[in-house]
Amino acid sequence: MHEPVSEDVARARWMTINALRIAGVAMVIAGMLAVRGVIEFPAVAGYALIAVGLLDVFLVPRALARKWRSPLE
Repeated sequence: MHEPVSEDVARARWMTINALRIAGVAMVIAGMLAVRGVIEFPAVAGYALIAVGLLDVFLVPRALARKWRSPLE
């Protein structure tokens, strides 16, 4: 049986999940700016940034939360 993690570990995991979400939003914004031509970046790379950013916002935090979930008793 797994023992519960300390509050510091739980806080660090929460911060990691939220940092990944913020980084994903930043990637989506950078990709949108590249597609619109506001920043000098190829449009194809902008679309790739948007796709990876969306995955980072929606799927990665969910996967980490599932991995770090407390065991059921």
